[in-house]
Amino acid sequence: MNTAGALAGVAVVLAGCSTAPGGGSAASPAGAPPATAAPSTPPAPPEAAPAPDAPSPTAERLVTVTRSGGYAGKTTSLLVKGDGSWARLDGEARPAGSGRLPPEDLAELRAALAAADFPRLPRVSMDGGTVFDGFTYVFVHAGREVATADGSIPAGLRPVLDALPPFEADRATPP
Repeated sequence: MNTAGALAGVAVVLAGCSTAPGGGSAASPAGAPPATAAPSTPPAPPEAAPAPDAPSPTAERLVTVTRSGGYAGKTTSLLVKGDGSWARLDGEARPAGSGRLPPEDLAELRAALAAADFPRLPRVSMDGGTVFDGFTYVFVHAGREVATADGSIPAGLRPVLDALPPFEADRATPP
C-alpha cells in the first residue's frame, strides 16, 4: 500500500471514531448526505436583574492619595468621599482613622482638585531629583492616576495635598 492510501485509510478510521456535537457519530451512513446541524438560534439573554440603587454622587470616592516612604518608610492612604467623609488606612490597608471634612474644607478640596486639572497632569512626575527620606505620592481622582514624589510634585497638586486630612493620626485636629 502506498503512503497516500495508508493516510486515507487512517483518516477514514479516525473520522468514524469521532463524535459529533450532541454525542452522535460524526460519520454518515454510506450513501447518505452529510448531516447538517439544524440552524440554532442564540439563547435568549437572561432577564436583566433590576439595577441596584446607584450610589449617590456624594458617597462616591472623590480622591484617594497614597503616601509612602519618609524616614520611617511608612505607607498611608487617604480615601475621601464626595460627602467629605474620609478614612485613613495603614500600609496593610487596616483602618487607621476616619472623620468628615467640614463643608468649607470639602469645598477647598474640590476646588483644588478641579484646579489641578488631572487630565493634563503627567501620569508620572519624578524628575525633580531625589529627596532622601522623602515621600512618594499616588493620587487617584476622576479615573486618573498621578504618581509623584517630594521634589517633583506638580504645582497644581500642592493645594490638593494641603486640603487633605492629615496622613498621620497624631497630626489630626480634633473635631
